[in-house]
Amino acid sequence: MEGRKLNLRSIFFAFILYISFKQLITKAQSPTYMRDDCNYSKPKVLSNAYKTNLKSILSYLSADAAKSKGYNYNSIGENTTKGDAVYGLYDCRGDVSFCELCVASATRKVLERCPNRVAATIFYSDCILRYSNENFFGKVTTYPNWTRVGSKTVSNAIEIQKSEDLMKFLIKKATTERNQLYYMSSFNLSSTEGRYGLVQCSRDLTNERCRQCLEIMLATVHKCCEHKLGWLVGSASCLIRYDDYKFYQNLEQFPSELVPNPQTVTAKKKGSSKSKNLIIGFSVLGSVILLSSTIYCFWCKNRVRKDWLAPAYEETLNADLPTIPLITIQHCTNNFSETSKLGEGGFGSVYKGILPDGRQIAVKRLSRTSGQGSEEFKNEVMFIAKLQHRNLVRLLACCLEGNEKLLVYEFMPNASLDFHLFDNEKRKELNWKLSLSIINGIAKGLLYLHEDSRLRVIHRDLKASNVLLDHEMNPKISDFGLARAFDIGQNQANTRRIMGTYGYMAPEYAMEGVFSVKTDVFSFGVLVLEIISGKKNTGFYLSEHGQSLLLYTWKKWCEGTCLEIMDSVLGKSCIDDNEVVRCINIGLLCVQEDAADRPTMSTVVVMLASDTMTLPKPKQPAFSIGRMTSTDSSSSKSFKDPSINDVTVSNILPR
Repeated sequence: MEGRKLNLRSIFFAFILYISFKQLITKAQSPTYMRDDCNYSKPKVLSNAYKTNLKSILSYLSADAAKSKGYNYNSIGENTTKGDAVYGLYDCRGDVSFCELCVASATRKVLERCPNRVAATIFYSDCILRYSNENFFGKVTTYPNWTRVGSKTVSNAIEIQKSEDLMKFLIKKATTERNQLYYMSSFNLSSTEGRYGLVQCSRDLTNERCRQCLEIMLATVHKCCEHKLGWLVGSASCLIRYDDYKFYQNLEQFPSELVPNPQTVTAKKKGSSKSKNLIIGFSVLGSVILLSSTIYCFWCKNRVRKDWLAPAYEETLNADLPTIPLITIQHCTNNFSETSKLGEGGFGSVYKGILPDGRQIAVKRLSRTSGQGSEEFKNEVMFIAKLQHRNLVRLLACCLEGNEKLLVYEFMPNASLDFHLFDNEKRKELNWKLSLSIINGIAKGLLYLHEDSRLRVIHRDLKASNVLLDHEMNPKISDFGLARAFDIGQNQANTRRIMGTYGYMAPEYAMEGVFSVKTDVFSFGVLVLEIISGKKNTGFYLSEHGQSLLLYTWKKWCEGTCLEIMDSVLGKSCIDDNEVVRCINIGLLCVQEDAADRPTMSTVVVMLASDTMTLPKPKQPAFSIGRMTSTDSSSSKSFKDPSINDVTVSNILPR
């Protein structure tokens, strides 16, 4: 008899699990159509090409939803005068786990509900689908907007104020703190009542544009809905929703509607037998086990996605640096295509992209196999985002999504300095006036890093390929992956991990691991002599002179014939030889063997600006640091476009 009861309980328990699981699946498979915007446009005769492209983009979006993170966009066709190009986007609610089901329904229904439209937007409870013959990616669309209002009325001024405060809190979370462009939360109106809210933007938008859109929707609430309990205000770019029940999924908590009501359980206990108590107990236990398993699976899934991103990054990232959605970067770089690639280095690859507003950018994509890359990424975010100077490259934003670490810079159309210095054809575009301007710009950028910025920063990897040139050939120091900040009063530091580029490293750093502002001064001196001579310091011994550029220049200086090192192209455009001699003098002062003998960058800037200042006589420069190889490890030969930094890192064991 006891065994029979146990069997019945097992069957009933299995039945409860089945019903619970079926309800979850049914809920996931039933996205609800809400509305569309087809009444705001008139039917048109569509060309065959447009119809074909439209079917293709809808098919792509439906298939992509099965493998994406809940949002994506793409375009098909040429945007010619015929207007055959189609731009399409889908975006699922941030808490929805079965995105592909909603998108599949939307792609099927949109053509039925909006026939012969060149543009349409269809809204479901779990997603939005949109297409147009015009590029709307990254643009805010707030008209037409639409509202759905509940039947209950709210007269309590406190609740109205709390609902507005909740929405402002959600907007801040979505656009400033979490940077996910969606957020949901709730508050307790009383011990028995709760209120729930959600905000979400189309994830092709930036944080700022998302905030603008949501604030416009919130302003609409004041006109239509604030005295109603339960409302939704939305447009093609964003929506906000408020209600008295939990309409969203929260994977960190048990859904409240599935938690048993204690009063109901108590009432049943009073009028039930012992067997009913057991059945209820097993039922509740089964539901809890099912929900716990579901939550654990989601938690594990999310945890796996974030494993590669160390928690320390999220804690130490610069809050002043904007973030940009991964989908935006993927679109503007054509999904990191080979045609968009500018080059690659030890850190990973660099791609050229065009933002939706037309700005050109350079995207550095960190390689997951790069051992040093993680530290470089952190350095760039921590340092360069806080540094603003006309002679430093601008870091526009970063992206940390899934397994991606991306840095977004302003694009430099004139490539890097080494591309012009060491290319026989490009070098002809330089003249002495421009070269002197580049030297002065680099000096001012270093001075800012050493003395004028919020941080006292030592670059540690200044070289020709890390100086980029803008459209007016203004120099901008880039790549702060090896940079270090000094505390107030700190003059130097030691490291066992010596990293840098052959030919540019000061001897005390290369041999002993000691670095200071004078380390950068040495690199600057090498760069000055390279600009004047048009020759690389590394590999210079392979020429007919048989020695390093520094020692060759020192020899000519001692002989009184230092002008012989000047590149012939620059010589033709130079009017005042004394300017060149002063620059060679300054270069030799910067590469002196003893760091104490080298000038500071503030002194260098003054020396460059003054024609009358008497310059000290330089002492013999240090020997070149590096191996004797026929290939210059600091060159940009692996780059199709050397406008992006090539980080060449060498590990040298100090003596």
